[in-house]
Amino acid sequence: MSILPGPGWWAGLPPAAGAAVMATGILSVALHMTGHQGASAVAFAIAVALWLVLAFDFTARLLADRGRFRAEADTPAALTAVAATTVVGTRLSQFGWQTAAAALLALAALVWPVLLLNVVRHWGRRMPGGAFLGCVATQGLAVLGAVLAPVYGAQWLVRAALAAFCLGLLLYLAALFRFDLHEVAGGAGDHWVAGGALSICALAGSRLMASPVWSGPVHTVLRTVTLVALAVSLVWYVVLLTAELRHPRPRYDIRRWATVFPLGMTSTACLSVADPAGLPRLVVLGEVLLWIAVAAWLFTVAVLVASHLAARRTP
Repeated sequence: MSILPGPGWWAGLPPAAGAAVMATGILSVALHMTGHQGASAVAFAIAVALWLVLAFDFTARLLADRGRFRAEADTPAALTAVAATTVVGTRLSQFGWQTAAAALLALAALVWPVLLLNVVRHWGRRMPGGAFLGCVATQGLAVLGAVLAPVYGAQWLVRAALAAFCLGLLLYLAALFRFDLHEVAGGAGDHWVAGGALSICALAGSRLMASPVWSGPVHTVLRTVTLVALAVSLVWYVVLLTAELRHPRPRYDIRRWATVFPLGMTSTACLSVADPAGLPRLVVLGEVLLWIAVAAWLFTVAVLVASHLAARRTP
């Protein structure tokens, strides 16, 4: 019996599958930053393959299954489409493929307002960690915009990135007031986004700090906000890890990719903040956190394969 999925298997993928692209893509970014180019290239190839599958499914639903598209576009997980696209675009920029990265930024920016408005309109009072994906998607635009602005000498783009950065912070606060804290002990994986969203805020802040456009008081404010976001994300990291150890959740759930992404993002944020903030010790912390994230990625893949094999053997 084959363990490979049958034809049309992608049609059953939920929007949350986008977190797998986010997790794999951000690991590729961090591995590149630490000089592990071979591993980074492999991770990037996997991320791109997954992104293409999900992009095809997204387009197919938009054109041929409007009912399902509208239903899924109202859920926070839909915003993984934007976040995943910006992560892939950021890695493309590291490769020097700036035109492709700019195209993905344009695509993400086109889809972002539609999905964000749909999602925010359907927010409830007590939300899982997916509520923070509004912040993540918005900060993803800020990161990629700040990365591409100096490439094209576009000051308007770095200013747009700053606007997205500020909006992302507001979306984080709005989501925080709706976050169900019981998710910390019983969440299925996406509760880690509560910390990961702050990590991408710090990453966006570090990219903006590196821009010569900002100086004086603006740069000081950016540095302060970035360091506070990173510090609080590290506090979240400790709290969520402690909760995982006290309340183990070993079974596979697709939302576990939303655990791996924050782990990788926190590592990337530390590596990125170190230089513009003048805190070189963050590089060491970032490297340690990177290997924790890699181990979590490998473990998640192993549990996924094991659960798939078990399902195949079940009559």
